Amino acid sequence: MRLTETADLWWKNAVVYCVDVETFQDGNGDGVGDFPGLTQRIDHLVRLGVTCLWLMPFHPTRERDDGYDITDYYAVDPRLGTLGEFAEFVRTARDRGLRVIADLVVNHTSDHHPWFQDACSGRDARLRDWYVWCDTPPEDGPKDITFPDAEQSLWQYHEPTGQYYFHRFYKEQPDLNITNPEVRDEIARIMGFWTQLGLSGFRVDAVPFLLETAGQVDADHLPDPHAYLADLRAFLGRRNGEAMLLGEVNLPYDDTLRFFGDPASGGDELTMCFDFIGMQRMYLSMARQQAAPLAGALRERPQPPRNAHWATFVRNHDELTLDKLSKSERDEVFAAFGPAADMQLYGRGLRRRLPPMVGGDRRRIELAYSLLFTLPGTPVLFYGEEIGMGENLEADGRLAVRTPMQWTPEPTAGFSDADPARYPRPLPGGAFGPEHVNVRDQAHDPHSLLARMRSFVQGYREAPELAWGHCEILDPGDPAVLAHLSSTGDGAVLVLHNFADRTVTATAAGVPDGPLTDILTGATVERAAGAPRVELPPYGYRWLRVGEP
Repeated sequence: MRLTETADLWWKNAVVYCVDVETFQDGNGDGVGDFPGLTQRIDHLVRLGVTCLWLMPFHPTRERDDGYDITDYYAVDPRLGTLGEFAEFVRTARDRGLRVIADLVVNHTSDHHPWFQDACSGRDARLRDWYVWCDTPPEDGPKDITFPDAEQSLWQYHEPTGQYYFHRFYKEQPDLNITNPEVRDEIARIMGFWTQLGLSGFRVDAVPFLLETAGQVDADHLPDPHAYLADLRAFLGRRNGEAMLLGEVNLPYDDTLRFFGDPASGGDELTMCFDFIGMQRMYLSMARQQAAPLAGALRERPQPPRNAHWATFVRNHDELTLDKLSKSERDEVFAAFGPAADMQLYGRGLRRRLPPMVGGDRRRIELAYSLLFTLPGTPVLFYGEEIGMGENLEADGRLAVRTPMQWTPEPTAGFSDADPARYPRPLPGGAFGPEHVNVRDQAHDPHSLLARMRSFVQGYREAPELAWGHCEILDPGDPAVLAHLSSTGDGAVLVLHNFADRTVTATAAGVPDGPLTDILTGATVERAAGAPRVELPPYGYRWLRVGEP
């Protein structure tokens, strides 16, 4: 694969790192992370091998939903810095070779946003139709409640005007009406504003909800939501030809495929979509110690259009959702990785990070991240994963995994000079507290998880077949082993993963002739005639280049 064929599609072999500015690094000593602090820590990300930073919301907010209830789309929350400090951060990141994308949260606003305040002033208000109102909640409207512990309905009665407004999330987050042309134009302006300040794209929050029109008046006659998404992609392309849209689309594969857009054009809607099903099946495979669930997902996963891609992840900033598993499958994962009630959320997911889920077992931690960097798709890391951070179950709901970054072994974790009582959320304690898990101790330890993650990133970047190649699931001869071959016209890489707590011998039929070289160690693997036979220790993995290195 020649560079001239791939340079415009930089996101296909990127390493994306999701960061919460509020919890990454405090630069002014007030106990809250900010853009000056993030700027100071960019070199850590460069050494890790990150090529793209994804910023969680950093706009002014009422903090009803940890920043996802925005009151001003054109500003930086004063706690996190100034617009000038944001611009300086983006410039510094680009100087280090990192692109920056940010959350685009336009399915809803805060109920304190000036748009909604205007809409609430009366039925004839200028911005009334920027939100979704009705006299009586429609019987054919959306039913599933996102936060069943806090809300009983998706419709909130507004007594002063005698109507209900729609909110897919908390009642403090009224949904915008994207069928309104003025709203669509405003969303484009928001994207254009931040693109002008240096962003290379957006992670689009809650895409299916953003395009939702069920239950609205004259829903059958409303504009095609997918045509609108294509318009947004075209607008972004005009502003910045390299920019991308990474979509949060947690739907079955066939439904998700629609959000990539027209295959004939190579894909004209979302550039990438997260593979939620593959992630959930990976945990089921780990719980069962069998490769079949994940192998099945990879076989079922449709090929995206040529200019689109899947994004893979071990976990993200929300609960670790298991909603695409059956109840019995979900119960298996709960029993293996989150048996206590306070480890679960809404009966559909886990509010834990991986290392505590596996009891700190380095073999199983490495297995999961080896999968992340070798399965077809762009790998996305959540901050702290590179050092094996844990969660703090004392924090509310999904905030359990959004604790301050652990830089040093001190009680402050090197996050801030302020008293930890002033931190956005409490640090974890015990075996995953900063005294045991931190960047400083791991940075120069060749046997640390951080060192291993750096080697994963380096191996991934050195094997373009993993990002660009055709992936074929092979028969490994043992139900515990996942074997896949990623091939381009220029080479092939065989990858083996053992999900079991026992030594296995994998026999990967269908691998081309030629020597096998371990990408991570450089060692040559002996190969007799026919299918290669490779011994894997418990939870072991191998990345093997086929042919001359």
